[in-house]
Amino acid sequence: MKILKIQALRGPNLWSIRRTKLIQMRLDLEELEERPTDKIEGFRERIESLLPSLIEHRCSEGCYGGFFQRVDRGTWMGHVIEHIALEIQTLAGMDVGFGRTRETKTPGVYNVVFNYLEEKVGVYAAKAAVRIAEALISGEDYDLSEDIQNMKEIREDVRLGPSTGSIVEEAVSRGIPFLRLGRNSLIQLGAGVNQMRFQATITCKTSNIAVDIACNKEQTKKMLDDASIPVAKGDICYDEEDLQETIDEIGYPIVLKPLDGNHGKGASINVTNWEDAVKGLKHAKEYSRRVIVEKFITGF
Repeated sequence: MKILKIQALRGPNLWSIRRTKLIQMRLDLEELEERPTDKIEGFRERIESLLPSLIEHRCSEGCYGGFFQRVDRGTWMGHVIEHIALEIQTLAGMDVGFGRTRETKTPGVYNVVFNYLEEKVGVYAAKAAVRIAEALISGEDYDLSEDIQNMKEIREDVRLGPSTGSIVEEAVSRGIPFLRLGRNSLIQLGAGVNQMRFQATITCKTSNIAVDIACNKEQTKKMLDDASIPVAKGDICYDEEDLQETIDEIGYPIVLKPLDGNHGKGASINVTNWEDAVKGLKHAKEYSRRVIVEKFITGF
């Protein structure tokens, strides 16, 4: 088999309007075009042994074990690879389930399509699924755990930050489609005239002055306090002397964070002793000359 092309689709596409995140792999089966699964001795037993959870795939049969029924009757390797790519993503903690495999105008060349949650993981799954299928055909041993671990690590490297991720999760729960634009956390919700874009907690409607205020924690706290909105007690510290004075005033436990930091970088929370407070001060100063020290408050 030969992979001719792998393409990540983002948005409504030929295969689905609702499923906007799909991998489309152009795959040449070569000599396997003449060898469906029922012509490969022991294939059913080997794939069931390596991926027993494929029993959950209903496939076009619409019943439990439907995919294995197709394998028994004979199906082409592009279809098998589609299901493998879906299942290994699910085993890596990314539950996906939509797939299509269709032959092109060129005999033996197929479009293998399946959905993904993280684009890089989807591309990896496409390549890994072909490797797994080739091992199953030849009867070679295959270490599936390595692929699963690699996909988990890729997801951790590219996954959204806490603020962006929580908004995306809420959008998904409401049936709002989203697209990740580029490698950072710039997200598009919806499509067409109704689309909105945001990054972390900044939206396309957030003003520049609002961003400037929010980036300055001291100014933000003052404005909230002036509006009679409760804020944590604390002060700005430059050195250990300032730190000691602030702790004497507000007491433990405390939070230390860079005055103009973001994404939780340089922050130390629930600090309860002087030694950890000094460490937290030094850590925060790696990101900002001024460090804000506040009373740690437990949420309700």
